[in-house]
Amino acid sequence: MLNPVWLETFITLVDVGHFTQTAEKLYMTQPGVSQHINKLEEACGCKLIKREKKSFSITEQGRLVYNHAKALIRNEKFLFEQLSFDDPLSGECTLACSGSVALLLYPRLLPLQNQHPNIHINIKAAPNHQILADIKNGHIDQGIVTNIPNESFFDFEVLGKEELCLILPQKANVNNSWERLFSELGLINHPDAEHYLSLYFKQSLEQELTQLDVSKIPVVGSINQISQILEPIAQGIGFTILPKSAVDSFYLPKRLKVFKPKQPVIESLYLVCKKNRVLPARYDTFNSIIRQTWA
Repeated sequence: MLNPVWLETFITLVDVGHFTQTAEKLYMTQPGVSQHINKLEEACGCKLIKREKKSFSITEQGRLVYNHAKALIRNEKFLFEQLSFDDPLSGECTLACSGSVALLLYPRLLPLQNQHPNIHINIKAAPNHQILADIKNGHIDQGIVTNIPNESFFDFEVLGKEELCLILPQKANVNNSWERLFSELGLINHPDAEHYLSLYFKQSLEQELTQLDVSKIPVVGSINQISQILEPIAQGIGFTILPKSAVDSFYLPKRLKVFKPKQPVIESLYLVCKKNRVLPARYDTFNSIIRQTWA
């Protein structure tokens, strides 16, 4: 790395155009200025100026070093400006969550960006394990998950609760054996399907469901776009499990049959960030909208 003191001397010399005046401006001796320039040339391995009696001209290599040094100063100035000013109405807000949560939350966050165009909202749909991995690795600032994260790595708060729904085609006969019905219909798979199925079978208090093996249910389709998961079911193909918010937002609700279990199946939602992570000021308003959504 080039010595920043030598670079500063070189920049001043080029800008002033005179060794004596450079020495006066930097409160140095003229031999001291010459020494800095010589050391910088040795470090670069080339001549940066061409001396001509009492004057000099800058070489092409010297011009490259000069431009590089000026860029370093600009970047450092910009860095210090950023460090000293945390704008609550500017910057990127990143969040990862399930597709159903994104479907519910994103329209509520857009007015914030519309009102403050310098705030950029970046929502990523992903399964729980991927969300936590991305937060831990610093790829996103925070996420919404449905299982309690490891307190050694994450800080979290409870946002609220959401009901899970077992969704069937409208003509499905729920009086049949569940194992038979699921085998005939097949599962419309999605990134959170296995997690939702396990939770639903465990909490619904439907005796036959608690005895089913999730891994043995045939899969007849798979899609990771939340807005498309219910399309095949509306056409009589397959079944799936999704949060109620995804069902409520579907445009053909009359073509779906939502089974009502003996006990509603509820999952908790947690707002998560990396342990001891201090979020920028712009997240104050961003997160207040998230909290209000489940208030």
